[in-house]
Amino acid sequence: MFDSKLMEVADTLVANCRAGKEKEGLDALYAPNAVSVEAAAMAEGAPRVFEGLDAIKAKHEQWREMMEEHSSTTDGPFFHGEDKFGVIFELDATDRASGQRMQMKEFGVYTVADGKIVREEFYYTPPPQ
Repeated sequence: MFDSKLMEVADTLVANCRAGKEKEGLDALYAPNAVSVEAAAMAEGAPRVFEGLDAIKAKHEQWREMMEEHSSTTDGPFFHGEDKFGVIFELDATDRASGQRMQMKEFGVYTVADGKIVREEFYYTPPPQ
């Protein structure tokens, strides 16, 4: 029904997320020219679009520096066509700068080509203000 390589990439990404090993999977799962698109900038003046694996790795590192994660869940993957899958992430985290604890829910859509993630896009509802 769905491409076996797409399913393998999706299952591996989800397993890494559930094990807290997202960073370890970047080299294996992402194309060198992959693009990551956030729904909004993570910080004032920060970009929404990260082009290339090095930029995506830096984004992950910035997140780890900014946020203290208390718990998370990963739901999926959900497949769409020949080259896409989605994952729902729920997270309980504290912003290190403000001390504000928040619960977040986010939906990631991943595009796969030649067995590698080439694009990821994240959708979420902003936290209450």
